[in-house]
Amino acid sequence: MQAAKIHATAIIDVTAEIDSSVEIGPYSIIGPGVKIDAGTRVAGHVTINGPSIIGKNNEIFQYSSLGEAPQDKKYKGEPTLLEIGDNNTIREFCTFNRGTVQDKGTTKIGNDNWIMAYVHLAHDCEVGNHTILANNSSLAGHVDIHDYAILGGFTLIHQFCKIGSHVITAVGSVVFKDIPPYVTAAGYDAKPHGINAEGLKRRGFSAEAILQIKRAYKALYRNSLTLEEAKAELAAMQKTTPEIALLNDFLAVSTRGIVR
Repeated sequence: MQAAKIHATAIIDVTAEIDSSVEIGPYSIIGPGVKIDAGTRVAGHVTINGPSIIGKNNEIFQYSSLGEAPQDKKYKGEPTLLEIGDNNTIREFCTFNRGTVQDKGTTKIGNDNWIMAYVHLAHDCEVGNHTILANNSSLAGHVDIHDYAILGGFTLIHQFCKIGSHVITAVGSVVFKDIPPYVTAAGYDAKPHGINAEGLKRRGFSAEAILQIKRAYKALYRNSLTLEEAKAELAAMQKTTPEIALLNDFLAVSTRGIVR
C-alpha cells in the first residue's frame, strides 16, 4: 500500500485489502471485508462497507455509500456481498446495498457501467455491462438489468423486474413488469413505445437486423396476437435473424409478465 495515495484523514480497516495503486480521498471510510483492485479511485467522503469486492479502474465519486446492509426487515446480519466489476463510473451520492440470504446473497454490478448521481441499487440486484443508469434511478430488490440498457432519470423499477438488453426508458418511468430486449418504454406505469432503433444503430446493428427487430416488436405488440402466439412467431423469426434470440431467451425466463 502506497501511503501517498491514501489521504491522511481516510479511515481504512486493517482487514481491508487494497491494491497499492488505489487512490482514496479525504474522510473516506473503508470498512472490514472490503477488497479494492488496481487502478480504482475513491474520492473523498465515500463509505464502503464489507463484505464488498471492487474490481479494477473504477471511479467512485464523493458521498457514495457502497456495501451497506440491505434495507430488508428479514436481514439479520448475515455476511452477504456487494460485487462491483471493472471500469465503472459511480457518481455522487449513489447507494448500493449488499444481498440477502433469501436470494442470491450478492448484489452485483458488471463492467463498463455509467451510474449517475443518486442512483440506488437495492439488495440482490444484478446489473450487467455497458449500462447507463441516469440520475435518481432506483432499483428495488431482486431487479436484473441486462447489458446496454439505459434508464432515464428518475426511473423506478419494482422488485423482481427484469430489464432486457438494449432497453431504454424515458425520464420518470415507473416499471412494474419486465421490459423485453430492444424496447423503448415510458410512463406510469411504463408501456412500450417501439424499439430503441437509434441505440441499436450506435452499437453496430445492421439495417436488416433492426428491420427484423421491428417486425418482432410488431408481432409482440401490434398484431393482436396472444403472448403464446407471438412467442411462436418469434421462434420462427429467430431461424433467419439471430438477434431475435435475445427476445426469445428473455421471454422464456420472464416471471412478472412483460409490459404490454
